[in-house]
Amino acid sequence: MKTITRTVWILSLISLFTDTASEMLYPIMPVFLQSIGFSVLLIGILEGVAEATAGLCKGYFGKLSDNSGKRAPFIQLGYSLSALSKPLMILFIWPVWIFFVRTIDRFGKGLRTGARDAMLSDEATPQTKGKVFGFHRSMDTLGAVLGPLAALVYLYFRPNDYRNLFLIAFLPGVLAVLTTLMLKDKKKNQPVTKVSTPFFSFLKYWKVSPPMYRKVVFGLLVFALFNSSDMLLLLKVKQSGMNDTSVIGLYIFYNLIYALTSFPLGALADRISLKTVFTGGLVLFAVVYLGMALTSSLSIYLALFFLYGLYAAATEGIAKAWISNITDPKDTATAIGSFAGFQSLAAMIASSLAGVIWFWFGAEAAFISTSVVTVLVILYFMVAIK
Repeated sequence: MKTITRTVWILSLISLFTDTASEMLYPIMPVFLQSIGFSVLLIGILEGVAEATAGLCKGYFGKLSDNSGKRAPFIQLGYSLSALSKPLMILFIWPVWIFFVRTIDRFGKGLRTGARDAMLSDEATPQTKGKVFGFHRSMDTLGAVLGPLAALVYLYFRPNDYRNLFLIAFLPGVLAVLTTLMLKDKKKNQPVTKVSTPFFSFLKYWKVSPPMYRKVVFGLLVFALFNSSDMLLLLKVKQSGMNDTSVIGLYIFYNLIYALTSFPLGALADRISLKTVFTGGLVLFAVVYLGMALTSSLSIYLALFFLYGLYAAATEGIAKAWISNITDPKDTATAIGSFAGFQSLAAMIASSLAGVIWFWFGAEAAFISTSVVTVLVILYFMVAIK
């Protein structure tokens, strides 16, 4: 049986195009917002509202996808909204409009996530989940390399021309939307019974989910509560005296390692176990955060970001593969969507908590505390998950 099927290729290309568009704007978004009058506080509130929207929608639309028996419409509409948000961002500069457009982008992410990952899961067997999700993460993250590189080249020739960059980012977004039209849902052998899906109905899944799902997701969410935004890592590098180009270069380097190693680590996880590779990734994460607390050397930062890329490759896609293997196929979108939703909310708390620790006790305390909690999570997975 072919592991990387046509559908997996299509979904991976869609993610590649979308991430290229999003990551083209990621490094310049704070600068653009400040240039139109946003304070740091307002930017923080904007991102918080956007991520909360995405988080809640992931669970709901995952449940709705399972109940309807459809995947493709959720994926198509979700990616369309994200693409449309790029040019809309520069149409007006009113704060209310910016909040609206940013929320549309995150709403689109919430709409598509559960259905997309369920479709990926349907294309794999329990023995090939690591490869399939790993390949998808590789292609997705390749966009996080191409996007910032394109932005750097453009801004080199057209400094501070942020508005046109939003229009350029719309182009790979359009390619993503056109590619979604190639997706088709598999025909079901049995008719799907229509079920009412209230917005918070996905929360009930926790009670009826398999015990192993609750054990695994509990550990994942504890980790997520202390896994703050990558922005804090980049801020630490910046405060060590590096210029903007070096900081963005490190970010691109991290994503390149992530993209190159996701598929081979996914294949390794299929051979030796998803849990083993995932916990190995957490070990790397703990080492990186401890190292960030203790160093300010460029060469050591380079080594740490290399390890950080390996950590991401060993955990991001594999966590979803792991979840899909311990849940009923008819509940895959609900299970992954609910986890992804709670993870988004936990990430909001994590960044706020890390910011508070950084403010009161310094960067070293923020990174060391995260490293210590990660070690505890590793011990939990080793003892509680057999």
